[in-house]
Amino acid sequence: MAEPLKEMFNKAAVDWLAGRLAAAAPDFPRAKFTRAIMADLPALELIARVERIAAEMRATLPADFRKSVKIVTRALGDPPPPGDGTDFGSFRILPCHRFVALAGLDHADHALGYFAHATRHFSAEFDVRPFIQRDQARVLGVMRRWADDRDWRVRRLASEGSRPRLPWGQRLQGLVKDPRPLLPILEALRDDPIEAVRRSVANSLNDVAKDHPDLAVEVLTSWRNRAERTPLIRHALRHLVKQGHAGALAMMGADRDAKFKVSALALAESDLAIGEALVIDLTLRNSGQGRALAIVDYAVHHLGARGELRPKVFKWKQLDLAPGESVSLTRRHSLKPVTTRRYYPGAHKLDIRVNGRILAEAEFDLRAEG
Repeated sequence: MAEPLKEMFNKAAVDWLAGRLAAAAPDFPRAKFTRAIMADLPALELIARVERIAAEMRATLPADFRKSVKIVTRALGDPPPPGDGTDFGSFRILPCHRFVALAGLDHADHALGYFAHATRHFSAEFDVRPFIQRDQARVLGVMRRWADDRDWRVRRLASEGSRPRLPWGQRLQGLVKDPRPLLPILEALRDDPIEAVRRSVANSLNDVAKDHPDLAVEVLTSWRNRAERTPLIRHALRHLVKQGHAGALAMMGADRDAKFKVSALALAESDLAIGEALVIDLTLRNSGQGRALAIVDYAVHHLGARGELRPKVFKWKQLDLAPGESVSLTRRHSLKPVTTRRYYPGAHKLDIRVNGRILAEAEFDLRAEG
């Protein structure tokens, strides 16, 4: 069995951080720091462990943030080489970022300078967000300059840190309400040579699309003059395509009103245990008069703790079908619990969506494991 994620912050990680801080500040009480954290750490989950370590850093380091942030920066040392854009650094650094977010909010210049350096050790998109909330215009101005940095890790922080709806991150309500201040950053990074940066731009626009769909389509339409942007545009449109937004579908070359029919929808088993797989079979037919693109998705309506059904849409396949052409499709969907989803026994539902339209539905029951 895989080790729980929370064990990334265990005694070894605390000892490592204490040693780094002691090397940066000879009077740092290394043993006391470690004892205080380890008295609480075993009983805590992942995020609580990060918070506990950061809180002890705040209690132990100098109260003057300008002094303490210099110690933390020295403790981290020189960042590793930037690499090819696939390595986001060591998770052990996260408590240092959290410390800066907690202790440095009234010292934005020093804190932002730290983030521009330390994001090269581990991506700092979660902990830069309180500073955007505090002074959006000022911090976005700094991030726009980050978008021109030579290091892709700093450039990516500019787009990922400013995402309005970053998963597991603080929601940036000002940018949810009006995302237009983001656009200069995203435009500066849309053709970045590093895929991770371009993907971050797409994810940010996908966030924008959830609250301002027409604005997202307008922006992406204006970016279509370069073929190499096609993967970014497709990724940025994924939420709107699932929702059947006509403008997004048109950009993908699909017509919401195309005449597709789903028949022979069947589940291999309609009575399943949590942890098993839902096997879906169907036949899709183009019943229209012309060739048409079918973007096939499916939604699993998960049962919540309070008995409500909540749909989650999953991508399936894209097909270009001639008039009268039919195709059989099979999909295996895991019902194994993951960190982001818990399953509850009871009645569930499945629906099939083609170009955003629900064309077929089925039900299945989920039992407790074992």
